[in-house]
Amino acid sequence: MKLPHRRQFLHLVAGAAALPAVTRTAWAQAYPSRPVRIIVTFAPAGSSDIVARLIGQWLSERLGQQFVIDNRPGGGGNIGTEVVVRAPADGYTLLLATGANAINATLYDKLNFNFIRDIAPVGSVIRFPYVMVVNPSVPAKSVPEFIAYTKTSPGKINYASAGTGAPSHVTGELFKMMAGVDMVHVPYRSAGPAITDLLGGQVQVMFPTTVSSIGYIRAGRLRALAVTAATRSDALPSIPTMAEFVPGYESTSWLGIGAPKNTPAEIVDKLNKEINAGLVDPKLKARFADLGAAVFPGSSSDFAKFIATETEKWAKVIKFSGAKAD
Repeated sequence: MKLPHRRQFLHLVAGAAALPAVTRTAWAQAYPSRPVRIIVTFAPAGSSDIVARLIGQWLSERLGQQFVIDNRPGGGGNIGTEVVVRAPADGYTLLLATGANAINATLYDKLNFNFIRDIAPVGSVIRFPYVMVVNPSVPAKSVPEFIAYTKTSPGKINYASAGTGAPSHVTGELFKMMAGVDMVHVPYRSAGPAITDLLGGQVQVMFPTTVSSIGYIRAGRLRALAVTAATRSDALPSIPTMAEFVPGYESTSWLGIGAPKNTPAEIVDKLNKEINAGLVDPKLKARFADLGAAVFPGSSSDFAKFIATETEKWAKVIKFSGAKAD
């Protein structure tokens, strides 16, 4: 090859090699150019749906396209998650990832996907604690009193959950494991019926979210013994943390945004930047605080590390409890 022709050829090769990077950058800069779906794996009106709509509205305003909430309940969150796993990796189908995804990795023997492998973490959004609540007929006024009461009545204390493998179930199992107590698990189809029976005294204790229980606590219809986060809740400042009595105990509900694997890093970074901007916005931050939630900012890699830690933690609890999906 003659020298001028060789130089021309090398210039063409270099230009072709650079083209994908240029194209990806231009694509990310133009993103989004049409509406984006956020798949919520639970029914409308729950805490997941509320949070998705709040962050979706924020992203719509910031990025100039509608972020549409698409509820796909069922299978403990697995049905909606698989929709995202199978979607094109172009940033136009996102997942509202939840703690259930970390739990389900061990709870289900066979899934058609691997959450850590097949979902790219985009950004964490919020965390909020569960609350250990008892029916007022239970004589215990504190966690140590409850532990002592349970140990004098092994197998006679029933605790309710929103279903086998639900966060409220494994949070209770973590308490059993770390406090060394014996309680009988009573699963319900959702949190609503479980709380109804707790109010009626058919079960004695539950670990619901602050969102679903705070009204009953404030009205005196349920007695809160502890919050399950590492720090006290601003919404319930007088209630101690579980770790004050059971060292090392922590369980929180968390929500964040994920995308199909291989979604361009430029798009993930753009979404992460806008999510984090929302988490310091006073109005949005106040809306989350009204739910008893704390904002949970961080990079996409921070979120990936957190998900891996949560998956490992709940795997140990599920194996301890022997729980299996129905």
